[in-house]
Amino acid sequence: MKLAITGKGGVGKTTLCALLATAYVKSGRRVLAVDADPNATLAGCLGFPSPETIPSLVDMEDLIEERTGVKPGTPGAVFQLNPRVDDVVERFAAKHNGVSLLRMGTVKRGGAGCYCPENAFLKSLVGHLFLDKQDVLIMDMEAGIEHLGRGTARGVDWVLIVVEPSRQSMDTAKRIHELATDIKVSRVGVVCNKCRNDEERDFVVRSLAPLPILGVLPYDDSLRISERDGVPPVSSLATVDTEINNIVARLQV
Repeated sequence: MKLAITGKGGVGKTTLCALLATAYVKSGRRVLAVDADPNATLAGCLGFPSPETIPSLVDMEDLIEERTGVKPGTPGAVFQLNPRVDDVVERFAAKHNGVSLLRMGTVKRGGAGCYCPENAFLKSLVGHLFLDKQDVLIMDMEAGIEHLGRGTARGVDWVLIVVEPSRQSMDTAKRIHELATDIKVSRVGVVCNKCRNDEERDFVVRSLAPLPILGVLPYDDSLRISERDGVPPVSSLATVDTEINNIVARLQV
C-alpha cells in the first residue's frame, strides 16, 4: 500500500499519517513513513525519541556527491540524473515502534550555487520508494504533490487529501486534485478532519463532489494538542480509532 498524504497546512495531515502508520503496525504490516514536508514534525508525532537528531537526507552532502557525482552547490556541473538510491532505506531510516522513518528535508532555494544534485537525488528516491515492493509506504507531503511525477504516479495507490471544513481547505484540495489528474494518479480520496457536525461534513461532500470521502474524523482537542506539541496522537474519542480502521479498510478496495 503506497499512500501520498497532502493538504493545506494545519489541517492535520501529519496526525493522520501517524494514526494510519500506527494502525498498520498494529495489523502486523511493515511501515515506512517518509516526511517530505518542509515543516518536518512526523518523527515527533510518531513518538521517535530525540526527533530533532534525525538527519535530513538533503543535508547529506557527501552522500549526494557520491551518488550524483557533483558536490551540492557546485555551479554549472553535470550530474547523474538517476543516482542510485536502493540502499537508502536500509542505511538511513530511523526505526521506532515498528515504523521506519526517512526525513527528506527541503532543497534550498535562491542564493549562489546550483542545488540541482539534491533535487535529482530526492526525485530518484521518491520514484524508487513508490515503485519498490514496500509493504506500507506513507508519505507526509506539503500542500501539493510536487514530489510526484508521471512515472512515479503509477506506483501510488492513493493520494489522500486531508481537509477541514473551510473554504481555503476546499480550494487547496481542488488544486491538488487537478495536479493529481494531470499526472494520471488513479485514486484520489478525501479525509475530512476536525469535523464538528453533519452540516460541516455535508459542506465538504458538496464542495468536493465527486471525490470520494474515505473518512470523517471528529474535532478532538486531544488530537489538536498532540499535533501542537509534536507528540504521538492519542484520541479521547473512540470514534476516531473506529474511523481510522474504517479508512484502512476502504483503502484496500
